Amino acid sequence: MGYPLQYLQFIEKFNEGEFYECHDLLEDIWMEDKTDKFLQGMLQLSVGLYHLEYGNLKGARWMFGNARKYLSRYGPVHWGLDVEEVLRYIEDCEAVLPDRDAIPYAEAKAMTFPSLRLQVDTSC
Repeated sequence: MGYPLQYLQFIEKFNEGEFYECHDLLEDIWMEDKTDKFLQGMLQLSVGLYHLEYGNLKGARWMFGNARKYLSRYGPVHWGLDVEEVLRYIEDCEAVLPDRDAIPYAEAKAMTFPSLRLQVDTSC
């Protein structure tokens, strides 16, 4: 299957930790079909990680929960992506979130946080 260029660029930006750019890339495709909950879930994961980077834990928690809800319909693999691995990553992220609504930016930057390297199987 040939994937949209924005999707492949999203994977690249995600792996580089450019979560704001991830949102922009996927939003373009998602706007064409707002019923696509896979794209919406990946969008919300990116937004959650972006919130986390800036210490907005309440926003991160909310976005991770939505991402998990949407992506859970698409396992084990969708669009060449190991969705089960992404869901485990979301759970790992949620597990290390401090039980507060927000933390200072410097504290957020200093946090040790789970990482995930996305890979798309383009042979599917």
